[in-house]
Parts: sequence; C-alpha cells; structure tokens
Amino acid sequence: MNQFQYVRATKPQGAIDAVAKDPTAKFIAGGTNLVDLMKRGIMTPQKLVDINRLPLAKIERQDKGLRLGALALNSAVANDALVRQHQPLLALALNAGASPQLRNMATVGGNMLQRTRCSYFYDLTMPCNKREPGSGCGALEGINRMHAIFGASDKCIAVHPSDMSVALVALDATVLVSGPKGDRRIAFADFHRLPGDTPEKDTNLEAGELITAVDIPDGPFTKHVHYQKVRERASYAFALVSTAAALDLDGNTIKAARLAMGGVAHKPWRLTAAEQSLVGQPATEASFRRAAEVAMQGAKAFKHNAYKLKLGPNTIVQALRTAAAA
Repeated sequence: MNQFQYVRATKPQGAIDAVAKDPTAKFIAGGTNLVDLMKRGIMTPQKLVDINRLPLAKIERQDKGLRLGALALNSAVANDALVRQHQPLLALALNAGASPQLRNMATVGGNMLQRTRCSYFYDLTMPCNKREPGSGCGALEGINRMHAIFGASDKCIAVHPSDMSVALVALDATVLVSGPKGDRRIAFADFHRLPGDTPEKDTNLEAGELITAVDIPDGPFTKHVHYQKVRERASYAFALVSTAAALDLDGNTIKAARLAMGGVAHKPWRLTAAEQSLVGQPATEASFRRAAEVAMQGAKAFKHNAYKLKLGPNTIVQALRTAAAA
C-alpha cells in the first residue's frame, strides 16, 4: 500500500475543502472497498480525509419521505423501524448484500460509490480502461461471465456491484451532495454513469463533492415488494443478476410498479418500460412474463454471459411473483 496523509474532519465544509484542494485526496468512512483497492495498488490516494465524525448518520422522517444520512451504516438502515415500515424493499436489498460484518461497517454513501468487482479491473497485469484509460478492456475478449448485457461500450463492459443502489433507483431516490460550488440534488437514476468513452468515471459527482444524504419519497410500495438476488453462493457474493420489484395492487390489478436490475449494467438498471407494461394488468404469470420480455429488449450478451439473457427474465418473473404474493 502507498504511503498517505491522514486527516480527520469534524465539519462537512472542512472535509470538502480538504479534498477540493488536493486532487489526490479521497474521503474515507467505512473503507470496506477503498482500503481493498489501496492494498492492491488500484487506487493510490495521497491523502485520506476521515469523515466518520461528521453529523451525517441520521435516519429520519421528512415531510414526504425518509432521509438517510450518508454515514448511516448499512446494517442500521436495514434494521431501522422507519425503513422497514415505509421502504421495506430497501431493507431487503441491503440484507442481501455482502456479509453482516461488512454491513456493520459500510455506509450508505460508500455503498453507492463502491467500484466494480470486474476481475480485470483488479488485476494490474491486465488492460482496463476503468483503471488506466486508453489501455483497453481485457473483459471484451476475456472471461466475461459476470459482465454487462445493457449499456456497455467498446471501452468497458463492467457492472456496478451494489444491491442497495438497485432498490434506491427503483424507489426514485434523490442524492444530496455538497461541494465547493454549494449544495445540489441528483436524481438517483442520474447519479451513476454508463461507461461510454469514459469508464473511469463511475458517477456524476464533481471534484470535491461529498454525499450528505439520500431522500426516498413516500410511495404505495410498502407491502408487495421483493429483492431477488441470484449469486453463486449464499453468502458474500455479488449478483449474477438481481431484481428489485415493487407492486401497488388493487385486488389483483396492478396500479403501479417499480422494477430495477443489478448485475447487468455499469449502473443500477431501471426498467421503466417494463413497469409501464404492468400498469392496469392482472398480477399473473402471463403479465409478469410479458414485462420480462419488455425489460430484456436491447440486451446484448458476450461470449461467456449469454446465460444472463435467460436468467435475467426468469429473475424478473420470480421477483414479481414473490412480490405479488407478499
């Protein structure tokens, strides 16, 4: 691991100033991803700004929804009574992620900012445009069974690993950030980026910006929800494919739906067309399968991940089936 300077911030503005003034600096909270990347030499910040003492860990009720502080622990959010009552889909997604030990360290903001687990990104001997722009993408012609089927480019086919983020994009969350230019709000659907020609940029955060909170609006999705995660082992494994599903039912008729997938794109993948196809339809297997067909339009597989073209729709159907029965 490279040598680095360590400073501890006590106020948000102090943390922002410390990172904004030093392009080699990074915020650190739980460190569950950043420390691993530093140990492997993938990220080499010259300064770490510890933000754990900032007052950003509250989980609170707002006028029209919930606000999660950026430093709220994943385990605290998943077990919070307000979250379980008003946003149970988020609790399910969080409990499907990582391990209990990691959830006790990982924060809301850090979870959103975790980087891909693509093996070529982690292997310094292999080309990776995300790690070293212009070097190429080893996964394109390599072992790509974990990789994207939506939104990929010829520069990168990696996927975003967060389970929490899949639920948040489905729930129309908003990210609150503060930076050198002041405060702003970013729709969660616009927070993460597709790779395009700049796969090294995972998010639309600007230099020095600090995530302070996430707002989740109230909605009717408090009962018929499910997070379906398909992985290679039951504990501490990232999704091959996952689906966050939420339904608002009037009897057996779907009044509204929310759907998003994980493990399939460089960002959490919202399925708006599939949602629209469900509105007004009966909550039946046939409706769910039609929605899955709509969801998979435009999917493109590579040599080793063609199985996702079948696993993807099956996961959507199973998530909707379980949500409807909840």
